[in-house]
Amino acid sequence: MKLSKNLIFSYKLILVQSTMVIAMISPLFAAENIGVPQDYQMIFQDAATPNMVDITWFHNLFLFPVMLAIALFVTLLLIYVMFKFSAKKNPKPSKTSHNSLIEVLWTVIPVIILVAISIPSFRILYTQQAIPVDADLTVKATGYQWYWGYEYPDNDAIYFDSLPLEEEELTEGKIRLLSVDNPLVVPAGKVVRVQITSSDVIHNWAVPSFGVKMDAIPGRLNETWFKVDKPGVYYGMCSELCGVRHSFMPIEVHVLEQNDYNNWLNMAKDQFANNNYFQNNKQLVRLVN
Repeated sequence: MKLSKNLIFSYKLILVQSTMVIAMISPLFAAENIGVPQDYQMIFQDAATPNMVDITWFHNLFLFPVMLAIALFVTLLLIYVMFKFSAKKNPKPSKTSHNSLIEVLWTVIPVIILVAISIPSFRILYTQQAIPVDADLTVKATGYQWYWGYEYPDNDAIYFDSLPLEEEELTEGKIRLLSVDNPLVVPAGKVVRVQITSSDVIHNWAVPSFGVKMDAIPGRLNETWFKVDKPGVYYGMCSELCGVRHSFMPIEVHVLEQNDYNNWLNMAKDQFANNNYFQNNKQLVRLVN
């Protein structure tokens, strides 16, 4: 017996929808590593900051179920309509012009859904944008084509460039296209204010596990913040198309215990205080090449 075109189409539609749902849910059960992207990853990295905890909660337990419910409802409704109102069952199609009840429902229900989504969204957005006035540390990140420069204005004007490691420089524990020569270093459990700007084109300073993503715009100083309690290494990337080497602008952040951070700070004051990028011949050669 041959299947009707409508039935075949509905089977294909169900298959596509099922595949999409499985693809979105399966990463939730995959092995995760804080601060490092995983192969075939489609869901968030483990949260390293309170802001990212809120974002993850909102997406996984609120927004995603709402999207899934809407997708399933529309799919089932489409299948129902294909069978209920097929040409075979309805040789004389209905000439109904409107239905007041249905029109009210498909207007009111989406409004209710959007309002429900907006309530936690606005709270999370406010928390992200409200920079704590009592930040423990201020760091300035400047985007260049194609690397990042970091400055600690409260610590003897420490400044250094952060360039991706070349293939031959990769050692054990280093990650291709993510590890850098001079990572950003911050203390654990402290509020870090990040001032972000650019010297040429628009870049974007983004660290997924921090829940931080802020444009670096020439002539403008944007601010964001984070607080990481767990020491470790966290990675990000420039997330704004900025030219031919856009994909070679990694961000590496080392979060250290306070004593270890103090030791690094003393070393950095000797090595990077009042540092001038144009005096670093090694970085100049690497940038040109």
